[in-house]
Amino acid sequence: MTLRRFALLAGAASLLSLGACATKHDDDTAMADSPAAAAVDQPAPAAHASGDIVAVASGAGQFNTLVAAVQAAGLVEALQGPGPFTVFAPTDAAFAALPAGTVENLLRPENREQLRAILLYHVVPGRMTSAQLAGQTVTPTTLQGSTVDVDGRQGVKVDGATVVTADIAASNGVIHVIDRVIMP
Repeated sequence: MTLRRFALLAGAASLLSLGACATKHDDDTAMADSPAAAAVDQPAPAAHASGDIVAVASGAGQFNTLVAAVQAAGLVEALQGPGPFTVFAPTDAAFAALPAGTVENLLRPENREQLRAILLYHVVPGRMTSAQLAGQTVTPTTLQGSTVDVDGRQGVKVDGATVVTADIAASNGVIHVIDRVIMP
């Protein structure tokens, strides 16, 4: 159960970190016309999002740890709010790649604030799509308060983590799947 709670928290943090992006290098190139578009899986656009960020992450099957973490950190209500949010969501495999005992340690009640900080580092206020990131680097301020480096010049990377699936729609934002947990 502790891994599941950690996963929830990390997902929440991812969502909060993308919305407040400030452009470092302006480029009007659309993602679809850039090399970044070819390197990122982009799901077909849906007519309607299937739920809020928490519901979408919960139903995806690859964010169990993130969802558990979000729950443990008490961030479910915040991520179900109106947003919009952009979440950089680490997969279960990304959490499994952390050093042994890391997730379990973060899920302990006495480490709740540290867990919240990590998860909120994955979330940016606002909705930022891969097309908006294409061909440029940005440094959005996360809900944790620090900035995160997002590079859309060759694929999309977030603090060195690769976006493996972009633009998963939610009613209150967008999720970008990343291949590792990023730390503030």
